[in-house]
Amino acid sequence: MTKSTLTRRGVIKTGAYAGAGLALPTIFTSRARAFTNAPSGNTVTFGFNVPQTGPYADEGLDELRAQELAVEHLNGMGDGGMLNTFSSKALDGTGILGKQVEYVTGDTQTKSDAARASAKAMIEKDGVVMINGGSSSGVAVAVQGLCQEAGIIFMAGLTHSNDTTGKDRKKNGFRHFFNAYMSGAALTPVLEKAYGTDRRAYHLTADYTWGYTQQESIQASTEAIGWQTVNNVLTPVGAGDFSSYIAPVLNSGADVLVLNHYGGDMINSITQAVQFGLRDKQVNGKQFEIVVPLYSELMAEGAGDNIKGVYGSMNWNWQLSDPGTKAFVKSFGEKYGRPPSNSAHTCYVQTLLYADAVARAGSFDPCAVAEALEGFEFDGMGNGPVLYRAEDHQCFKDVLVMKGKENPSTKYDILEIVEVTPVDHVTYPPDHPMFGGAEATLGQCNNGA
Repeated sequence: MTKSTLTRRGVIKTGAYAGAGLALPTIFTSRARAFTNAPSGNTVTFGFNVPQTGPYADEGLDELRAQELAVEHLNGMGDGGMLNTFSSKALDGTGILGKQVEYVTGDTQTKSDAARASAKAMIEKDGVVMINGGSSSGVAVAVQGLCQEAGIIFMAGLTHSNDTTGKDRKKNGFRHFFNAYMSGAALTPVLEKAYGTDRRAYHLTADYTWGYTQQESIQASTEAIGWQTVNNVLTPVGAGDFSSYIAPVLNSGADVLVLNHYGGDMINSITQAVQFGLRDKQVNGKQFEIVVPLYSELMAEGAGDNIKGVYGSMNWNWQLSDPGTKAFVKSFGEKYGRPPSNSAHTCYVQTLLYADAVARAGSFDPCAVAEALEGFEFDGMGNGPVLYRAEDHQCFKDVLVMKGKENPSTKYDILEIVEVTPVDHVTYPPDHPMFGGAEATLGQCNNGA
């Protein structure tokens, strides 16, 4: 079902489409079509834009596995997965509105320019009606903006920055994944219970939109319980060696290191922090601790013993016992021989949610799809009851607080769920200051007509 993308990938490498501006081709502006890339044959094409190289590649490749699985289920192959548990019954495993689903893929490289170029090629050359993917909020914000300009729906993958559905929210963009504010709101009560209110935190923060909003969120929530913030140091994405950033922590007076890192960066930074002996130290009469606000199974697997006892938050985890989770884990495990990550889960769910919205709307017109998604309430997708809030296109659901297991039984069984934070505890108003305030608006839907 996969279309070849070799030519397009060659174009991406040359940077032929890179740049801040978007010269809209006639396919975006022609009035001969009712909307951008209206499918006319017996197939419809999705674009899966994920990091297949770079520091977030492990997450991206797992997203791609899940996206491929979602297409199989939509087309009636396999056991149907979450189509069997999804509260909406608009999809029946025969494609979407009588069309079989095909897909093209691209490598974002965890770089905004590369991701935008890849998405642009998918829209112009491959005729995709929807783009799904990510693993970097910088990428998500860039691609969401392009999809808004082009008249395409963007179903965000792994993007955790407040900005994606905050100041950079778009009418054509939707996010199922939780955000940095939600991590802070869920994680801090657990940290308070475990470590107390008299703590001094030192932050290392990825130098882009996700890192900024994650650090801001966890600082605000921990300072609200009495913690002090000693320092916040920005680190480049893909740095590899974080030793020069970790060494100053030893003499800072901090007794907690907060690693606002993700993917390979988190694996490297926490490993080097442990090698420096931070977790063996007593500071201010307290045991030194490390916190990883945003966890993933793949990161934990890569970090191994270094994450034992370390707290973090997650959007979803394969160990949940609800019917949707069980169905997805079974399908994914049988196809790939391992449990899915939470990044895989959100891309799978987003693909099905888009298809379902098309079926309920009776059209691939992006504005009809957007209307079907706004305010949509659903269940059976692994997180309990979920709302796609109309005002900002953010999903609201329970949030998991995780901890590295002291005695894992397998290489996949390395995180444990210590708290399921109810959705009411992580909900905020659409005009919250961390999300752009009253000035942040979705704007108008664009269908490219």
